[in-house]
Amino acid sequence: MKFLVRIGAIIAFVSMSIQAQPTLPLGSDLPMGDHSMDDVSGRSLTLNSASKANGLLVIFSCNTCPWVARWEDRYTDIAQIAQFNNVGMIAINSNEAYRNRGDGMDEMIRYANKANYNFPYVLDRNHEVADAFGATNTPHVFLFNADRKLIYTGSIDDNANRAEAVTQYFLKDAIEQMVAGEQILKATTKTLGCSIKRNS
Repeated sequence: MKFLVRIGAIIAFVSMSIQAQPTLPLGSDLPMGDHSMDDVSGRSLTLNSASKANGLLVIFSCNTCPWVARWEDRYTDIAQIAQFNNVGMIAINSNEAYRNRGDGMDEMIRYANKANYNFPYVLDRNHEVADAFGATNTPHVFLFNADRKLIYTGSIDDNANRAEAVTQYFLKDAIEQMVAGEQILKATTKTLGCSIKRNS
């Protein structure tokens, strides 16, 4: 019995270790900029190639999380804001453990077409990029400036359920303050969403 308890504790510890990646602190350099990932367009992209003159917005996302479904009506609007401000945007699906449960490339292609994604949506094999970022949830947002330094991380806004009820536009404000050369008034916010489904 003690042996089984000990084995259970080891399994729990390993599982926690897989999940417990430290999230990038503010000021960090963009990690894995040259790492190639397959996009729903059929191309291979890197974070550096997705970047624009004023920076890069990275959103860890997926097909299967209800929190993504709640927020994704704002994804295309955010992409337009990013484009207007010459900031690149890319969504990354790191749910390696769910590739056969709705988060494979074929499903990603259908999902992106249905949702009218106007930005790259790439597959992160073995959640390597998510691990490098310390991304924990879907959605989880990381905004980098023109020098590829992390200046905002957290949520999109303060109301996942109703876009019309949002009172704090965390990400939009961060993009506009960044491009204007202003201080980011709220540089970190709490992430809400499903855990990224890493391999155990």
